[in-house]
Amino acid sequence: MSTILSPEIQAVETQMLALDPQERARLASRLIASLDDLSPEETEVLWVREAQHRYQAYRSGDLTARPIAEAMQEIRSKLA
Repeated sequence: MSTILSPEIQAVETQMLALDPQERARLASRLIASLDDLSPEETEVLWVREAQHRYQAYRSGDLTARPIAEAMQEIRSKLA
């Protein structure tokens, strides 16, 4: 599965991945916590936008799909 990111986000991601694990964990925690401050309406708007973005990427061929059974098998094996 491919994830489409803007060049700016790709640059930030590259910088973040270059941090040591402790710094990455601290940053990840802060980013996740910042999402807790969103209202349910704001959260819904963000999820709808993300779903639309992913659907458009799928329709244009930039994002691939696979059968749910295959995805669930992978998840189950990782949780086992």
